Amino acid sequence: MSPRRTLQLLARDLGRGPRSPTFLYALLMPIVIAFVTKVIMLVLIDPEPRLGIVDLGGSQVAVAAQQLEGVDVRMMDDPDELTRAVESWDLDAGLVLPAGFDAAVQAGQRPDFQFWMAGESRVTQRIVLAVNSLELVRGVEGRAAPVEVTTTVLGEGDSLPIRDLVVLGILFWPLLVCSTLVPGMMLVQEKEQRTLMALLVTPASLPEILVAKAALGFGMAMTLCVVTLLVCGVAPPQPLAFGLALAIAVLIHCEIGLLYGTTARDGKTLYNMAQTMNMVLLAPMIFYFFPSWPQWPAKLFPTWYVIDPLYRIGLQGAGLGDVWLDLMVALVVAAVLAVPVVWTSRRMKRGLVGG
Repeated sequence: MSPRRTLQLLARDLGRGPRSPTFLYALLMPIVIAFVTKVIMLVLIDPEPRLGIVDLGGSQVAVAAQQLEGVDVRMMDDPDELTRAVESWDLDAGLVLPAGFDAAVQAGQRPDFQFWMAGESRVTQRIVLAVNSLELVRGVEGRAAPVEVTTTVLGEGDSLPIRDLVVLGILFWPLLVCSTLVPGMMLVQEKEQRTLMALLVTPASLPEILVAKAALGFGMAMTLCVVTLLVCGVAPPQPLAFGLALAIAVLIHCEIGLLYGTTARDGKTLYNMAQTMNMVLLAPMIFYFFPSWPQWPAKLFPTWYVIDPLYRIGLQGAGLGDVWLDLMVALVVAAVLAVPVVWTSRRMKRGLVGG
């Protein structure tokens, strides 16, 4: 197999790609879906509580508030401006710290503590903001809390944040569409337009043609998965580990795309095949939504060994040392998938020559 010819075939497919509706769909839809879902799910359904603070005396409460995790803290200068922002629901709550507030608290006095809540804010947001504000004041006071709270999780499994589940679902859209449909559909289109047989009578070999189409899907999937994460505001803490896990996941799905392309007779057959198989490929994700279920059935699906590492590395901060065994299994899956790809491609070639 010649790398030069493979690159020439890849350049050819890149030039033909924009004329294909499937190529444009795979290129644009993941970005559109990421933007729309970010607005609907990550902003409207699961926003961070917004707290405005007017600090009139250099209080340590304002300094500590800006270090709170999971709270959008905004410093303001005018109490009237803060009031208007809370009334119009630009903020969920507002806090005014008068001059000398810290000294009064430390002296055991009870200074005025103006805390306003927006009428349209959620109950959970009110609780989070009120508890955090009281804890910040207690830190200035310098006294320990009168009780110690012990949290116990009841029930099997840990529920996952809805934001993480949404990001995971969005991430697998470009992975599936680009790495399976792009190489598969472009191969089918070559067969329908009778250009594949013309390529085979040139010095280009069938493996070079397949690798070029898989490389196109691989590059698109890797790029759009990263773009999707950036749109969702997610930056994996270990990008190299995440990139390796993502590359293995894309490789497996590119092989599946080649299986689609070498077995499907036409575009309609390929779409039907993809719709059926995608349910199987994404089946392990159901177990994330129901953590109380037994988790071992998810490991019966080959794609579990790329879905779980991507989730753990990208959204939970795991490292390669935590997921290396799953990734090794994924590499074995990739090696096994190469066998039917070779078999179906040879069968396709015999059918073309015989036809």
